[in-house]
Amino acid sequence: MKADFRSVEFAPGKTLSIETGRLAKQADGAVTVRMGDTMVLCTAVSDKEPKPGQNYFPLIVDLRESFSAGGRFPGGFIKREGRPSEKEILSSRLIDRTIRPLFPKGYMNETQIICQVISSDGENDGDVLGGVGASTALTLSDIPFAGPMAEVRVGRIDGEHVINPTISELDESDVDLIVGGTEDSVVMIEGEMDEISEQEMLEAIKAAHEAIQKLCAFQNELREELGREKREFVPDEIDADLEARVREVVGDQIKNIVNEGLGKEDYNEKIKEVKDSVAEQLLEEYEESEEDVEDDIKSVLSDVEKEELRSLILEKKQRIDGRSPEDVREIWTEVGYMPRTHGSAVFTRGETQAMVSVTLGTKRDEQAVDTLFDEEAKQFMLHYNFPPFSVGETGFLRGPGRREIGHGHLAERALKKMMPSFDEFGYVIRVISDILESNGSSSMASVCGGSMALMDAGVPLRKPVSGIAMGMIVGEDDIVILSDIRGEEDFMGDMDFKVTGTTEGVTACQMDIKVKGITFETMEKALMQSNKGRMHILEKMAESISEPRKELSKFAPQFLKMEIDADDIGAVIGPGGKVIQTLQKETDTEIWVEEDEENRKGLITITADNVEKAEEAKKRIKSVVGQLEEGEVYDGVVKAIKDYGAFVEIAPGRDGLLHISEINHTHVNKVSDYLSVGDEIQVKLLKVEHGGKLRLSRKALLDNDEE
Repeated sequence: MKADFRSVEFAPGKTLSIETGRLAKQADGAVTVRMGDTMVLCTAVSDKEPKPGQNYFPLIVDLRESFSAGGRFPGGFIKREGRPSEKEILSSRLIDRTIRPLFPKGYMNETQIICQVISSDGENDGDVLGGVGASTALTLSDIPFAGPMAEVRVGRIDGEHVINPTISELDESDVDLIVGGTEDSVVMIEGEMDEISEQEMLEAIKAAHEAIQKLCAFQNELREELGREKREFVPDEIDADLEARVREVVGDQIKNIVNEGLGKEDYNEKIKEVKDSVAEQLLEEYEESEEDVEDDIKSVLSDVEKEELRSLILEKKQRIDGRSPEDVREIWTEVGYMPRTHGSAVFTRGETQAMVSVTLGTKRDEQAVDTLFDEEAKQFMLHYNFPPFSVGETGFLRGPGRREIGHGHLAERALKKMMPSFDEFGYVIRVISDILESNGSSSMASVCGGSMALMDAGVPLRKPVSGIAMGMIVGEDDIVILSDIRGEEDFMGDMDFKVTGTTEGVTACQMDIKVKGITFETMEKALMQSNKGRMHILEKMAESISEPRKELSKFAPQFLKMEIDADDIGAVIGPGGKVIQTLQKETDTEIWVEEDEENRKGLITITADNVEKAEEAKKRIKSVVGQLEEGEVYDGVVKAIKDYGAFVEIAPGRDGLLHISEINHTHVNKVSDYLSVGDEIQVKLLKVEHGGKLRLSRKALLDNDEE
């Protein structure tokens, strides 16, 4: 079957190819994007008509990675892909956030984008290829779409920017940034970095946009040659007379409320009263109308509110709650709020509040992550929860949705760069951020609260991290940048730009822009203003805690580490794990054994709820591997009774002879008068004889009554 195949070099040494016309021809648009041996099949389908009563745009974006693409089986019992992984959800969100603003306003037809990674070379990630493929499928289809757009990843190795770095190259990079945009401007940014400056971050975005422009030009060439004619779409317009009547009735009521400087609850209550009153009055006037005008009335009222909010900021440089554009809301913090967690903090900024806890665990608590590239162990995780009461609503408590996963991932990336490695600290760490109140930027509250809770837990965080959400209002002649936006400003604004970092630089960011043509100068201004707000928040956090505590919580697990020869690992584990299981049971500990093949060592980690138990397990392991020390006292179990003495097990698989003369200071006629099989006794190791035979004494630990 004939297919159209094109390729483009969009960055030095980086070539991407697109094939169309061969696969999935019943979709409205379908392309296969390839880079190296990684291939992503992207399809776009949109209903011809909206569903009756549909008043929002139902866009569904799914990126899926089949394990067969990398020649692997899924882990676990069921050898079939199930619900999407976090990686797939996050990749889907990146595509959604970039293409959603490019659909025409008023388009309500259900639309689905599916990107399937059908081949993976283990080096080129399919996430950004899926973004390019989704845009190309839409661009070549008849679906209304104001694209094209493209996504690229940018890294930096030895100061040089690398576009779409491979998995291996990312290991050497101090930047991992995904940028989505059109030929004209950047639309979406998300990534993490090693405390780079705002100027360095801007340079990385510029490098990414150069590659994006080439990919967009490439898609436009394909559209001219292979694209279908776009289907006709005329958005529904509100009757001009009805709109004029709504504006007449509402008058200055909304404007007056907007100018009062109210908090969220009072503001929403007053706005609702006005909207309900106006709608009720107008619905009586239009009762005879054949058309359902209620949605149109609500739409006009929302437009009026948005206009007044924007006008207040653009004309008066004043915000809903009375703040100036650069002001950050009032902050209060507290650490150690939950006494039995290993660390905790409450971070409140305005009407947004995060309660954060930290749990320290052992290596057994690490999360196994089965990805298309590899199986890996995750030793730091941040989980974000957004219960309905945080916004004064009711709702079912189900598992985390895409929003919760996305917000938690951003907060995790922000803190990850400042976390100690597992080799340095030795604990698996779980952070939970429960949002108790929300009015703007709960993910940034999670970063601030998470940083404080980690320090409260004694985790040696390299530096405290804070985060701030920036907004923007674009007028005809002016642009106003807002620091620490609240919910209404996010809804009616033109940008949501979250930036996290330390006093030294940026560690993570996320940006969505709703308007075209934002210049890099404007972006730089937003970044520099975010720096000022971030520093202010760090100062407020330092009033409660500024550095990690010197000691861990007494409720945190305690652990010891030791090394043994690699040849002794089998002795510690025992046949079928019998020895190590016995050790764990009798000492009430957990024992983890790993092999360092390079150094021919066994690395053992012992964890317990107190150090004494861990020390006892360490002592017994030393005895198992022959590291018994003469003169030491051991707890033993009598295994056999003989005429000449008893055999006592002082470590799994290690018996010693307790001679009849070493049982008591007085003369012993029969061993059975003093000992029975199964008795637990303490003995002293007198000597380790040739061949590993052990000589034990009981009387050495007893008082000599005769003396």
